[in-house]
Amino acid sequence: MYTPSSTRYSEMQYARCGRSGLLLPRLSLGLWHNFGNITPFDTQQSILRTAFDHGITHFDLANNYGPPYGEAERNFGIHMDRDWHTHRDELIISTKAGYDMWEGPYGNFGSRKYLIASLDQSLRRMHLDYVDIFYHHRPDPDTPMEETMGALDHIVRSGKALYVGISNYTAEQTARAVSILHDLGTPLLIHQPRYNMLDRWIEDGLTDVLADCGVGAIVFSPLAGGRLTGKYRHGIPDDSRISHDPRYLRADMITDALGTATDALTEIAKARGESLPQLALQWVLRSPVITSALIGASRPQQIIENIGVLRFPDLSDAELEAIETILSTYQSEVAL
Repeated sequence: MYTPSSTRYSEMQYARCGRSGLLLPRLSLGLWHNFGNITPFDTQQSILRTAFDHGITHFDLANNYGPPYGEAERNFGIHMDRDWHTHRDELIISTKAGYDMWEGPYGNFGSRKYLIASLDQSLRRMHLDYVDIFYHHRPDPDTPMEETMGALDHIVRSGKALYVGISNYTAEQTARAVSILHDLGTPLLIHQPRYNMLDRWIEDGLTDVLADCGVGAIVFSPLAGGRLTGKYRHGIPDDSRISHDPRYLRADMITDALGTATDALTEIAKARGESLPQLALQWVLRSPVITSALIGASRPQQIIENIGVLRFPDLSDAELEAIETILSTYQSEVAL
């Protein structure tokens, strides 16, 4: 029997999600790539327990997380039965639909048919009556947004989700989604975009929309798929994701410019007594719009290191300026 740490809530900081009443941990756990059939079940269990023992109350999934598709949710359903059913009211569990999930015309994008059917499948796989947050995973260029947002509104009213969110929407698309959901009577709680030192697209309007509309943000890939961990400074390790799943991190993204930038950032981190991943997380969390950052882990020790960032003082103006110079130089070199 799993008995959580009695000090778990003293180790974590929590932030209000937009203008809602919901508090999220400053670091949340994503079950994207390490909860399918490539990770031993005992390792998954240890990762989840370590996260909760340190105050991470939010576990984030999607219908097609694995590999294979659906496997992360199926595994989580077993973990739910073994460890988490007695702690369900202490957890925020989210899932998503929007990318390809099953064959045929009804297993992709943003139709009412797909979103409702997908959530029903997800609930069965995870052995849950409801999720706390259900996301539309990406915009659909062909389905009217009124239909997609109407499906999210229906899902909340049906009791299958407490809140709804969106992911990968532009600033303009987000503003429209907010407006439609407001008129339906179901507020948009949260947006989940990619954001890190190397990919700052949300600063070109999206963060302004989120702040103006009172929508929270939880960012994924805060360590740029591993590029901000320092693990690629001396080549590509044999166990790197590049070697077996290059869809999101390719060998041609490991450049001399990246090495120069991470070396300079590491020096700033060392001066603060931090690791490079901790500095990268702290930089992401500096924005008042960012409620939480999603971390991934292949072993429990990574969670403990990441949570350590919450013990460090805020970045100073001088440190932020130095980081900005490094990142501007990197972007200039990448653009050449």
